[in-house]
Amino acid sequence: MNKVSQKLMRTWVGWGPRFLPFADAATADLPLSRLLRLSLFQISVGMALVLLIGTLNRVMIVELDVPASLVGIMISLPLLFAPFRALIGFRSDTHRSELGWKRVPFVWKGTLIQFGGLAIMPFALLVLSGGGNASQAPLWVGRIGAGVAFLLVGAGLHTIQTIGLALATDLAPVESQPKVVGLMYVMLLLGMIASALIFGAALQNFTPARLVQVIQGCAVATMGLNVLALWKQEARGARRQGAAGTGTTPSFSGAWSRFSQGDRAIRRLVAVGLGTMAFSMEDVLLEPYGGQILHLTVGATTQLTATLAVGGLLGFGLASRVLSRGADPFRMASAGALVGIPAFLCVISAAPFASPLLFALGTLLIGFGAGLFGHGTLTATMNQAPADQRGLALGAWGAVQASGAGLAVAISGVIRDLISNSVGPGATVAGISGPASGYTAVYGIEVLLLMCTIVAMAPLIRRVGKPLPAPFQAGVVATPDALEHS
Repeated sequence: MNKVSQKLMRTWVGWGPRFLPFADAATADLPLSRLLRLSLFQISVGMALVLLIGTLNRVMIVELDVPASLVGIMISLPLLFAPFRALIGFRSDTHRSELGWKRVPFVWKGTLIQFGGLAIMPFALLVLSGGGNASQAPLWVGRIGAGVAFLLVGAGLHTIQTIGLALATDLAPVESQPKVVGLMYVMLLLGMIASALIFGAALQNFTPARLVQVIQGCAVATMGLNVLALWKQEARGARRQGAAGTGTTPSFSGAWSRFSQGDRAIRRLVAVGLGTMAFSMEDVLLEPYGGQILHLTVGATTQLTATLAVGGLLGFGLASRVLSRGADPFRMASAGALVGIPAFLCVISAAPFASPLLFALGTLLIGFGAGLFGHGTLTATMNQAPADQRGLALGAWGAVQASGAGLAVAISGVIRDLISNSVGPGATVAGISGPASGYTAVYGIEVLLLMCTIVAMAPLIRRVGKPLPAPFQAGVVATPDALEHS
């Protein structure tokens, strides 16, 4: 290496912890290169999320002319597996492995399940579209096949994400765990941004064959990314026993009872659920809204997913910077909910003004508010998680979040169809035409849910002037005793 290269390398290493998000999470035992490689599983998850909630819902509604209510139900099917995230996290906490692995078997199984769902999906969509020879097949074959594919992809990505985050916190020292989790979610957003841009470019000139190629490429990329992420991450030890090496495994009900008795645990989960629903009902409708109401192309509407992810990345970065200085995570989450209110008003206003720019601004602010809200609730969850229940804590947070998102996505399409059909194509309501009225009603409900979230979270916010408890200081993870005395 010449002198110029050596100087550039020293400069990069010196600037890294200052300018790269969460670069200071790396340690001597967990270098940044290994940490970034582990985070590749989040890129595969982000890629699957963009495909499900971004690209496919637009294609199925606009290009394949599938009813929005059916699309909403199909896209919500992956989230039927979400309530099991807490159980999966608990099982990985107490897993008895003959090979000495604790987390790896669960991530590998999730990868295989997700690959299987992506392998089935393109052929099911061909039958669902009724094009070519597929027109000879009954319609229910395509619907069942697509439903199974969506369900498998959801089961896989929920397993991968829950256990992958638990593995990351296992490998990181206690003081770096919140930053490591933050890095994982930044990588998720980066994966969503990159995937949205790639999918948008690939589907600029849409054909069914091109869609099949994109989905097949996702399946191959999922397998490759997750294998690379897991390679030599978790050390193989002796055969893992149950709790405290006694050979017995604690029950899930007992572990959940102990977890739910923590400091306002149920109220925290309720606030997470309400806020997630508020930020998720538009997931299945943003791209169809842009295509049907604002007449944007497939590539343009797919890039809206990237805009949403960029907003989330900005929100997550700001939240990390502020929370590392000792700010209240619940106050940060409430700020995210407040940002969401004008964001949805911008999206609503885009229809009567026929303004794609206003639509893009609202989409960016939705992502920004969701980033603030997600980081705040995740930070609070991690800080209050007992050391032996990391998987369960992350699973519970993820289960409530994903279940709330699934419920929101499922009902949003139904509400949109019911209101749009009842109003009629030629009618107007408050200056909004019939096709746009269904979308507007959903966005208005999201504003009301954000208000409910702020009310539910108000008792959790630390009073101004009250000193921050030690467990919530930067780089410190809470212990049950510390929380009890704080």
